[in-house]
Amino acid sequence: MSGSDVRSKRITATGSVGVGPARIRQVQVKTTTGSPRLTITDGNGGAVALDMDLNASATHSANIPSDGIRVTDIWVSAVTAITSVTVFYS
Repeated sequence: MSGSDVRSKRITATGSVGVGPARIRQVQVKTTTGSPRLTITDGNGGAVALDMDLNASATHSANIPSDGIRVTDIWVSAVTAITSVTVFYS
């Protein structure tokens, strides 16, 4: 049995996901044309927690192994050529 429940939140722009301290477990990203890139930092202006270049015009899913990536606030700082991001966290 898992130690905590996994939740999700969908966003379409940069900024805080608004969940406070969390562990990122997975991200799903829907991209458009161009050169899609997703960057998530540990809070506004914090260290880069996740930085991904993605294929255009596709849906991507990235599972984070083990206990996930621990952040004080899930802050999406770049959503270049991305329609939406769904972050799964605990």
